Amino acid sequence: MKGVIGIGETVLDILFKDDQPQKAVPGGSTFNSIVSLGRAGVPCAMVTEVGGDHIGDIICRYLQENGVSSEYVCRHEQVKSHISLAFLDENNDAQYLFYKDHASVSLDGKLPEIGKDDVVLFGSFFAINPVIRPVVASLLHKAHEAGAWIYYDVNFRKNHIADLPDVMSNIEENMGLANLVRGSVEDFDYLFGLHEGDAIYQRVSRHCSTLILTDGAGPIRVFTPDGCERFPVQAIETVSTVGAGDNFNAGYIYAMLQGLHDQAQRIEMAQRWSQDVCRQIGNNISDELVEYLKRHIR
Repeated sequence: MKGVIGIGETVLDILFKDDQPQKAVPGGSTFNSIVSLGRAGVPCAMVTEVGGDHIGDIICRYLQENGVSSEYVCRHEQVKSHISLAFLDENNDAQYLFYKDHASVSLDGKLPEIGKDDVVLFGSFFAINPVIRPVVASLLHKAHEAGAWIYYDVNFRKNHIADLPDVMSNIEENMGLANLVRGSVEDFDYLFGLHEGDAIYQRVSRHCSTLILTDGAGPIRVFTPDGCERFPVQAIETVSTVGAGDNFNAGYIYAMLQGLHDQAQRIEMAQRWSQDVCRQIGNNISDELVEYLKRHIR
């Protein structure tokens, strides 16, 4: 295909406010990005796995309804689909509880043929999980050799720090295969014990020459061999921050696919998508933004 291929986990997100459920929607870091790109009219496919249960049916239908191919979703009849509970605090930031078994994950279904005109987006623990690493690594190496453009969102969570000795080599291999690495200061604190941007880039640049570094409300920094560009983060009122970083990734890729070469334009689009999802309860860009893109971008 010529489009964007996402590689990542899928869960059913149940969002809570004041300890009361507000919405249930399929999610997952890469999944959220791919669905938003599909909604914007970009040809997309998702490489993931779900159970053979009702939740798996919901997830596959959700992909199809939003313009994303479910051809590469592995269905496992004897496995339950994963669930995530997201509890929004007073600042509308989420604290998560995950109900899933990483050891039960497998990718044993059909995989895409990735070509030089494709974009690959991947990240989170799914991308480094030793259980499925041989399949994921093989797919990434084939994409790299074919000349696909590869975006790696580190998205490393604190609860996996104990796994670092077993997965650090996978993280570094992922960086070496990527054209761009995106991560937060928090990610790299967990991974390398580093807090300063220059030190983080020095470590990442051993493997990948382009780094997008986010830092909450602090400036977004884009590091390349030519230096560091800084872009302020616009303050907005949020309803939920679930999916904010995922849609930043999607907006950046969308801008690139639209032929925007300037980093400022790409970051502006990335922030627009991120801010849009923060203004609602949900994981993907709104109907209003989709209509705007159809009228003004295409």
